[in-house]
Amino acid sequence: MSALERFGVSMSRDLLRQFDQAIRDAGYANRSEALRDIVRDFLTRRRWEEPGEEVVGTISIVYDHHVHDVNATLTALQHDAEARVICATHVHLDHHNCIEVIVVRGQADEVRRLADHMISIRGVKHGALSCTSDQP
Repeated sequence: MSALERFGVSMSRDLLRQFDQAIRDAGYANRSEALRDIVRDFLTRRRWEEPGEEVVGTISIVYDHHVHDVNATLTALQHDAEARVICATHVHLDHHNCIEVIVVRGQADEVRRLADHMISIRGVKHGALSCTSDQP
């Protein structure tokens, strides 16, 4: 970790009061810890806006496994994108529904395209891409 640097922040009293309450509720010990996490989150989101940036994330898909070819299509997409798919976990939710969580790594635009393609498959009820990064 690099050396710490102190800086000042000005904001309205009401906004600071709301911030202090929110970080207490979240379990932060102090403002500095909360601000560090907020800055890391901001920098991570910025990385996902750059098409060629190397990113990691998860694609979560809830689908009806009785819909014709939905399993095969999801599996084929993962195989075709094997350089970006790190692993996948499949869970049976009930008689009709499954959730698949797929850990992906690659260039931001390629990962987003893969997620969009999976989410748009017939039989998928809901899907989401959760973006993170191994570097802020």
